[in-house]
Amino acid sequence: MMGCAVTTALGLINNLAQLKIGQSIAILGCGGVGLNVVQGAAMVSADPIIALDIYDHKLRMAAEFGATYTINSSKCDAREEVRKIVGDQGVDVFVENTGNVQLIETAYELTGPKGRTICVGVPRHDQNINIHSMPLHHGKVLTGCEGGDTDPTTDIPRYLRLYRHGKLRLDKIITHRFPLTAINDALDLIRAGEVGRCMLTMGT
Repeated sequence: MMGCAVTTALGLINNLAQLKIGQSIAILGCGGVGLNVVQGAAMVSADPIIALDIYDHKLRMAAEFGATYTINSSKCDAREEVRKIVGDQGVDVFVENTGNVQLIETAYELTGPKGRTICVGVPRHDQNINIHSMPLHHGKVLTGCEGGDTDPTTDIPRYLRLYRHGKLRLDKIITHRFPLTAINDALDLIRAGEVGRCMLTMGT
């Protein structure tokens, strides 16, 4: 978890989003990275924190980790629901975790004129996004995320200290555990959207 989901998410909050107290954030996709982005946003007192997913059980987890609003995008118009919360000015930071090109476009659309759209998910190699680029010349930012620009040597010890002091919640993100021999079963659950974070036990 420290090698990817936690470091990517918290690094994103600190280094890429540079999220400030009271700024708004939306997180599309609440798996291992998304839930930690929610948690990191809550740690810096962002408001509102909007979690979007197609699975209600993941949205319930997002609420436990600090999301102030949850939206099941398979049951409603996500654009309309986000605008009800933040108005036409859009969100300050929109984090897109799925890599779906249509959802990246939606995230960019719902980001404010001076806001930041951060793509954690990566589209297929043969798919491209289609955006109106003019806002990029006036302060809007669209960027990718590679590990949250984390420095493992300094950041991971800090995160572990927060965990030991009860300020970083990691245990509840682990929803399933499997031996390595059952890795295909774990992958089936991940594909089905059942997993927050899955841990594999190495060896006997």
